[in-house]
Amino acid sequence: MQQLETARGTAQLIVDNVKRVIIGKDNAIELGVIALMCQGHALIEDVPGVGKTMLARSIARSAGCTFKRIQFTPDLLPTDVTGVSIYNQKTGDFEFRAGPIIAQIVLADEINRATPKTQSATLEAMEERQVTVEGVTHQVPSPFMVMATQNPIEYEGTFPLPEAQLDRFFVMITLGYPTMDEEIAIIEGQLAAHPIETLQPVTSAEEILFLQRATREIYVDDLLKRYIVNIVEATRDHEDISLGASPRGSLSLFRGAQALALIRGRDYALPDDVKALAVSVISHRLIISAGARMRGADAPSVVSGIVESVPVPGAQARGWVRG
Repeated sequence: MQQLETARGTAQLIVDNVKRVIIGKDNAIELGVIALMCQGHALIEDVPGVGKTMLARSIARSAGCTFKRIQFTPDLLPTDVTGVSIYNQKTGDFEFRAGPIIAQIVLADEINRATPKTQSATLEAMEERQVTVEGVTHQVPSPFMVMATQNPIEYEGTFPLPEAQLDRFFVMITLGYPTMDEEIAIIEGQLAAHPIETLQPVTSAEEILFLQRATREIYVDDLLKRYIVNIVEATRDHEDISLGASPRGSLSLFRGAQALALIRGRDYALPDDVKALAVSVISHRLIISAGARMRGADAPSVVSGIVESVPVPGAQARGWVRG
């Protein structure tokens, strides 16, 4: 139980620290931290200027991990991401010069502005935690997380991410516009300087690794596992969905429920944890049918409907027994 409290404290420290920079977006901050806890990657998609890049930078700085930023542009080459081997005349050997993907937290800014060939350079690192350059494999450090941003409304000069790459993102985060009071607080908070300039690390890479191990120790009952799979299976047979979620979606929802339970101070996951994360974890993995799009349906609304329709497990499972 002491380990649980230590891990929860670490997660809460990161959340509270990021709140100093990102105002009024507690759910988005929590989702970013959950992705870090689950050794996953986050795709932050929203209109320009709402704080996508700042959210990624704040989490990276708070975590105390090595950080690299890649600004994706149409002329970016795969070797600009992964690195390149350069001939050393003194030694007579080729030396590997690591690219920015070799870091603990990587910000892939405006990832959909790069060509598909360059986008795919991140795939191996995201899934296998390694990059292969000229036949030689190089491991990325631990912990490792890619936080990518994209602007959905800027279609000119962009290349939509393929389904295979979208599926590798643990969660999709949207921020939305702030309320009037929140926007005033943002203005007042930046009168002298931007808050991120004074943001200090509140944890370390070693503590993040401990947090990730603790997350995997959270108990998930067999009934809850079946509930998760039932939700994901429902996306594969739904009339409004052309392509349903993969088993990776089930695993991500499972891990996410563990992380959310830990943040809430429990050593067991509940159906409510699954419900809270389903839209963010599953929506970006789906392809909505043309007919459904014509009726105005989108992936989040379809997933919300599925979650409401799938029966919640009975009271036998540990943690939600009713007296």
